[in-house]
Amino acid sequence: MTNRIAFITGASRGIGRACALSLATAGARVILAARNLDKLEETAAVIRASGGQADAVEIDMTSADSIKAAFAKAKEIGRVDILVNNAAITRDGLAMRMKPDDWNAVIQTNLTGAFLAIQQVLPGMMKERWGRIVNISSVVGESGNAGQANYVASKAGLIGLTKAIAQEMGSRGVTVNAVAPGFIDTDMTAVLPAEVKEKLLGTIPLKRFGQPDDIAAAVRFLSSEEAGYITGHVLDVNGGMYM
Repeated sequence: MTNRIAFITGASRGIGRACALSLATAGARVILAARNLDKLEETAAVIRASGGQADAVEIDMTSADSIKAAFAKAKEIGRVDILVNNAAITRDGLAMRMKPDDWNAVIQTNLTGAFLAIQQVLPGMMKERWGRIVNISSVVGESGNAGQANYVASKAGLIGLTKAIAQEMGSRGVTVNAVAPGFIDTDMTAVLPAEVKEKLLGTIPLKRFGQPDDIAAAVRFLSSEEAGYITGHVLDVNGGMYM
């Protein structure tokens, strides 16, 4: 991935941070994007200390203007060759009681924001006739999950978006794929009660929760030259939780 530039959203922690570290190790110059610039700078410093190249840009995935501004800064660095749409939020609740604001915030961040980010990178990728877009979906986008209608809809939507853009961009040498993580040990899942985690563990054939590095490895592969004949694919990284 030498001389490639990778833009990762939600890169301040968890899966996004792991993806940034992995792509940097593979030789890409990484642009870390999230709302918390201080945390991004911490990760960028770690990458630079190990000999990699990293830049941090602030982005709010609910704001079209913020997304445009972030990618404008990225384009000053160079053409974005790899986009990892990882930024996501949850606002769980039963559908019958879900507030419109909670529905809209999750769809805007997880799905609309990803689409707007894709729009920003397509012209450069089409011109170069090379590009890698990896959307981070979720096992629940395939299986469904009670109490997460907004999150599930956003992640299922990402799978549909992946396949549509893959068909549009295939003739231009741009691949578009999704990674669907299972239960990954991150800040987002750390807040779950112990009994919920124990029940979830019972549904995983590999009998362990995933780590951010498990997802980063999949993203790194789909971003590589070796994955050049894979597009429109959903790669499940879930320990067998859903087959």
